[in-house]
Amino acid sequence: MRVVGFALVAVAVLALLVYVHRYVWRRLVGDTTTPGSPWRTAGTVAAYALPLLSVGALVSGRTGTPFPLQQVLAWPGFLWLAVLLYLTLALLVGEAVRPLLRRWLARRAPAAPMREPEPAPVSVPAKESAPAPEPAPVSAPAPGDASRRLFVARAVGGAAAVAGLGTVGYGTYGVLRGPRVKRVTVPLTRLPRSAHRFRIAVVSDIHLGPILGRSHTQRIVDTVNRTQPDLIAVVGDLVDGSVADLGRAAEPLAGLRSRHGAFFVTGNHEYFSGAAQWVDQVRELGLRPLENARVESAGFDLAGVNDIAGESEGQGPDFARALGDRDRERAVVLLAHQPVVIDEAVEYGVDLQLSGHTHGGQLWPGNLVAELANPTVAGLDRYGDTQLYVSRGAGAWGPPVRVGAPSDITVVELASAQA
Repeated sequence: MRVVGFALVAVAVLALLVYVHRYVWRRLVGDTTTPGSPWRTAGTVAAYALPLLSVGALVSGRTGTPFPLQQVLAWPGFLWLAVLLYLTLALLVGEAVRPLLRRWLARRAPAAPMREPEPAPVSVPAKESAPAPEPAPVSAPAPGDASRRLFVARAVGGAAAVAGLGTVGYGTYGVLRGPRVKRVTVPLTRLPRSAHRFRIAVVSDIHLGPILGRSHTQRIVDTVNRTQPDLIAVVGDLVDGSVADLGRAAEPLAGLRSRHGAFFVTGNHEYFSGAAQWVDQVRELGLRPLENARVESAGFDLAGVNDIAGESEGQGPDFARALGDRDRERAVVLLAHQPVVIDEAVEYGVDLQLSGHTHGGQLWPGNLVAELANPTVAGLDRYGDTQLYVSRGAGAWGPPVRVGAPSDITVVELASAQA
């Protein structure tokens, strides 16, 4: 039944994509070009080629495609998905503008002249009869109707293209520029005075892969080190690919610096990429993996649990192992990739859970979808006595684009109630 359900969803998604591509082609190509023109030919070819590149980009990482070919497919394939989204949204807005623009142009156009009827041929009747009534004047069809329709189609299509491409361009620049630092103060009741103003740099969802590579990692490391944190927490989804393909891209992580070290927990994408190998790799780079484990830090406990995706490999989150025997008088900060484990964190008396995973929605209105699957999409929330902070992440999955959800590295400053 699960396979049948998946197949039905796949067919529905495929049908939707076909319909959306046809709609975009009609509005941007079919309505704005003439049959046989070079522009229509180019637009039609693109309407077939771009979705194929997107499918190739999506499946190449899971099918053993050589990494250089993944990189070739990734840029155009993933970017087209973002462009398609914002072109479609802009064109839907254009549907409301289109009739208004036509009406406005029609009012500005001069009135159509009245065409006089052609005189009837003169003939001599055999006998007198009543004269035939004269035909009424006929209004000539407005010669500008077709040109106005073409003008409106091109104006709306052009504006939609500018809006869609501009949005994606700006969102791509935001990702490639690197994340900005966000600062949040979190008061913890059980935190001792000695740990007041302890700073944790939270980094999530770096997503090294065929697009974001070594230079992206170096930007993140440089940004983290400039904050001079007391501790660094990398909370999952570091990579989208194997150690063999991305090991060099991750090497700058060895340059992370903080007084109390750098720690790592797995995200769901690690389990698509060889989690065991990546855990060993980050350990070699100087990060300490917390696999359902806990350590004592400066006045509080720091715990980490594996991601839910690890359950398929028998390596899922184990809260009892990470938190079951701890001293309940001490404050505890939990690293967990997905916010959805907040209920278990509350049950085990966690003071603060640090998570990522959501990307803040990444591409608006993706935040509305993310809200359906996550208790908190971004920022700080409280659940009983437990607080949850969700980072938007430092990278991007799929399209290297963010709209309405800028990437961040968050410095969480712990505050003691005793200070």
